[in-house]
Amino acid sequence: MLDVRKIRLILELRESGISDSNVLSAIEKIPREKFIPDNFRNQAYENIALPISDNQTISQPFIVAKMTQLLEINSDHKVLEIGTGSGYQSAILSLLCRRVYTIERIKNLYINSEKIFSKLNITNIVSKHADGNLGWKEQIPFDRIIFTAATSKISNLIFSHITEGGIIVSPIIKNNKQTLIKYKKNNNKINEEEFDTVLFVPNLKDTQ
Repeated sequence: MLDVRKIRLILELRESGISDSNVLSAIEKIPREKFIPDNFRNQAYENIALPISDNQTISQPFIVAKMTQLLEINSDHKVLEIGTGSGYQSAILSLLCRRVYTIERIKNLYINSEKIFSKLNITNIVSKHADGNLGWKEQIPFDRIIFTAATSKISNLIFSHITEGGIIVSPIIKNNKQTLIKYKKNNNKINEEEFDTVLFVPNLKDTQ
């Protein structure tokens, strides 16, 4: 039954504008149900966000696919994810790039995601329990950075983490709404492009 639901989801993502076959393949290969609490697993392949522990959510598959597609990842890239959450986005990224560095501030989520990566035998994800807003200085530079919580502003510190030609994708809070924004670094200047209106849990720094 799950296979039929997964096929339906992939078709829905295609119809919604997800055209990158590598992204669709990654979503097909990663078992989303493994990242979801037992009582919601029957909804794993519905195109909706679902609750996980600690008042957080696992994002809607379309948003995961859209953000991943906007990153324009290749197999040589080193990617920083700020906000591991369930670990699902990390797992999708792991199939597309050389290595994923992911930071989670909530210890319970960090521990749970580590367990899932181990069970799925994903070996190219490096996790850290820390404040993602401080970045990961020891691993600079990154080719791509993704935020999985909405933030009011990306700091100069995080922009300094990205290579020339690098891309950052993040939900940004503007005028009481969240917009998906893609930043690209060209000639040491940051160009930005706006996409969908989205709904993410806020970055902890924006709730304090």
